[in-house]
Amino acid sequence: MPQIHEKIHELTVGQLAARSGAAVSALHFYEAKGLISSRRTAGNQRRYTRDTLRRVAFIRAAQRVGIPLATIREALAELPEERTPTRDDWARLSEAWRSELDQRIKQLNRLRDHLTDCIGCGCLSLDTCVLSNPDDAFGERLAGSRLLVERPKAG
Repeated sequence: MPQIHEKIHELTVGQLAARSGAAVSALHFYEAKGLISSRRTAGNQRRYTRDTLRRVAFIRAAQRVGIPLATIREALAELPEERTPTRDDWARLSEAWRSELDQRIKQLNRLRDHLTDCIGCGCLSLDTCVLSNPDDAFGERLAGSRLLVERPKAG
């Protein structure tokens, strides 16, 4: 891994990519979405402060557990003066995300456990279809293999 001399306080996008493991295109995307920021040199080249490394690590860790970028941006915006997230910040924010992650895990487990019951049937009115039609809510109103949008009758 490329080392950065202690006296260097700003990184090029290439240096940031090499150190963070994120692609240059991902860093540009993060910047466009307001997750990280840079200053521009006189030659219009991006320069990132060294603390952007921790911010990128924070973003990537949150993404790995399935947190959407919009939620990550909101979390980073809560930090005072747009500072770099600390270990305590991560603990606080990850605790707030825990219930959302638990719900996703529950949904994925349900999908996995019932996948063979529904695969390919396309029917939204089966009593046992817990994936597309929990509790057969559509079966009470409609029949058939596709859920059609109900349109008001012309009167």
